[in-house]
Amino acid sequence: MPASILGLGVAAPPHSIERDQSIAFAQKLLFEPPREARVLPALYRMTSVQRRGSVLLEETDGAIIVDQNFYCEADSNDQFGPTTKTRSDLYSCQAVPLGRIAAEAALSESQLASSEITHLVVVTCTGFYAPGVDVELIEQLQLHPETQRVQVGFMGCHGAINGLRVALGLVAAEPNAKVLVVSIELCSLHYQYGWDPDRVVSNAIFADGAGAVVVAGDSADDSLPSLTATGSRLVADTKYAMTWRIGDHGYAMTLSAEVPGLIEAKLLDYIGDWLGRSGLTIGDIGGWAVHPGGPRILRAVETSLQLSESALATSRKVLAEHGNMSSATMIFILRHFMDQSVKRPWLMLGFGPGLEIEVALIR
Repeated sequence: MPASILGLGVAAPPHSIERDQSIAFAQKLLFEPPREARVLPALYRMTSVQRRGSVLLEETDGAIIVDQNFYCEADSNDQFGPTTKTRSDLYSCQAVPLGRIAAEAALSESQLASSEITHLVVVTCTGFYAPGVDVELIEQLQLHPETQRVQVGFMGCHGAINGLRVALGLVAAEPNAKVLVVSIELCSLHYQYGWDPDRVVSNAIFADGAGAVVVAGDSADDSLPSLTATGSRLVADTKYAMTWRIGDHGYAMTLSAEVPGLIEAKLLDYIGDWLGRSGLTIGDIGGWAVHPGGPRILRAVETSLQLSESALATSRKVLAEHGNMSSATMIFILRHFMDQSVKRPWLMLGFGPGLEIEVALIR
C-alpha cells in the first residue's frame, strides 16, 4: 500500500562556518603536525563542502567560533577530546530543539494538528538517552500521549530511508495512521582528534541537521508525493569498508578509500533489477536523491548508473551548503525537490555500514 508524503521540514543549526574556518579549527586539534597541517587544506577542498552548521558554534564579539570549552586546542599527541559521556550529555540537550524545528515545519505543511499524529519514528545515529528524543518530542510537540514510538538507531547515512520504511509498514498495517518521522543528527559532537586519514576525512565532511516527514495513507490528491516501495541490498564481504563505532571519546567513523569503487562495481545490477520490479528503468527517474557521502561517492553513482552530472546537482548543492548531515541529508534533498517541483518518480539512494545499499521510490 502506498503512503502519501503530506509534509516535509528541515532544520540546520543557527550558526555555520565556511571551509577556511573549518581548516583552522582542524589544525588546532593536531599537535605539532607540520606535514599533516599542510595537507589539510587540500583535503578539505576535495570534500566540496563550503559551509557547515554545528550546535557547537557560538557568536562571540560578532565572530562565529567553536565552543572552546568543548573542543580544547591539542597540547599533546595523547589528547583525544571530550569523553563519550560528555558528548552524549550535550546531545541530550541539543538534539530535541533542532528536531522540533524540523517537525513543526513538516506538521505545518501537512496541515495536520499535532494531536492527529498516531506514530512517531525517530532516526538518529549520533546520540542516545532514555527517556529520550521520542518522549521529549511527544511532550514539546503536544502529540497525543498514546502516540506509538519507534526508534531507528545507528543505521548511518541512509537512516532516513529506514525510517520511511517503518512509516510505510505502519500505514500498510493501519491505513488511518498518521506517522511523523524525525531524523536528528549532531555529527559535530563526534569530531576526532589526531591524524588518522580515515577519520580526518570524516571530520572534514560531517555536520549537524534535522529533517522531518509526515506520512499517511495514500491520498486522492495526485499532487502529493507517494512513497511506494523501499529496498535494501547487503554487499558481500564489505563490512570493513565503512564503520561507525562507539569509543571512549565519541563515535568514530571510518570510510575506506575502496567504497567508491565498490559502489561503482556493485550498484548498477541491483538498481536496474530493483526498479524493474516496479516497471521502471533508470531513465524513468526524474529526481535522484542520492546521499552525498562525498564527491567520490557521487561520481561513483554517476559512473555506475551512467547518469549525467546534472542528475546529482541537488545532492552536490546540499553537500556544499550544509555538509554531510548523516540521515537528515536526504530529507534536505527532498525539500529541494518539493520546492523546485522536480518531476517524479524520485529515487532515494544511500549507503551505510555493511556495506549496505538502501533505496526508496517516491512517485
